[in-house]
Amino acid sequence: MALNIYHEARGEPLAGQIGVAHSVLNRMADSRYPDTACEVIKQAKYHGWDMINPIRYQCQYSWFCDGLSDKPQNGKAMLEATILAQHVLSGKSIDITEGATHYHADYVHPYWADEMTTTIKLGSHIYYR
Repeated sequence: MALNIYHEARGEPLAGQIGVAHSVLNRMADSRYPDTACEVIKQAKYHGWDMINPIRYQCQYSWFCDGLSDKPQNGKAMLEATILAQHVLSGKSIDITEGATHYHADYVHPYWADEMTTTIKLGSHIYYR
C-alpha cells in the first residue's frame, strides 16, 4: 500500500494520497477484485507476446508494470506514504472518495470514465465508482 501511495500520488496533496489508498480498500471490498491490498495493486492482465513488446501487461496501477524501478528515490515521501498506509489500513481514515474504485489523472480520459459515476476530484486525480 505504501509503495502504491508513493508511486501514484507522492506529488499530490494529502487528500489525494488518501484517495489513492481508499481506491485500493474499495476494490478489496468489491467482489470483482482480490481481497488483499497487495493482490489488488499487483492485479494485471497479460496480453500476450509480440516482436515489439515481448511481455505486455495492463495493470490496475500503472507504476507496477511500467518497466521502471519500483525502488523509492525520495525517502521523506516514502516515510510519509508508509505512515499514511498504516493509518488507512488500520481504519483510521474516512473514505473521502465516496467508494471510488477507479481514478485517473485529469489530463487523460480513459475509455471507462463515461461508464462510471464521478465522485470527487482530489489534486490532479478524478475518482469514480
